[in-house]
Amino acid sequence: MSHASTIFDAILAGEIPCHRVYEDDHVLAFLDIGPVSRGHVLVIPKERAAHMHQLSDDSAAALGRVLPRLCRAVMKATGCEHYNLLQNNGAPAHQAVFHVHIHIIPRHEDGSGLGIEWKAGQLGDGEALASRIRDFIQ
Repeated sequence: MSHASTIFDAILAGEIPCHRVYEDDHVLAFLDIGPVSRGHVLVIPKERAAHMHQLSDDSAAALGRVLPRLCRAVMKATGCEHYNLLQNNGAPAHQAVFHVHIHIIPRHEDGSGLGIEWKAGQLGDGEALASRIRDFIQ
């Protein structure tokens, strides 16, 4: 699947250096150059897809297989006990680089890390909505 070239394409091609922490046939993980906190890692599939819903099952599975190991490594390396996983899709959802990527953002004792405002609403039509979502699962 093609999309507009991004900085991640240049990193994958070796045109831009990065601080690699993990790589296999399907996934690359490296330190974020503008970290929210110490140990902030980006995990990207080598498959070029702008949004999660465009990613193949194989690439998504490869991300899922490596994430727990990377989280454990970040925790041990930084001494953090808590972290956030963040994955944005689309500019209105705060996506800045249009290549699927997952942030591992450590939350440190000094309070550094990701701040989130959660505006909980009411579920309302739960079963109707769940049924509608199930209808579209392929």
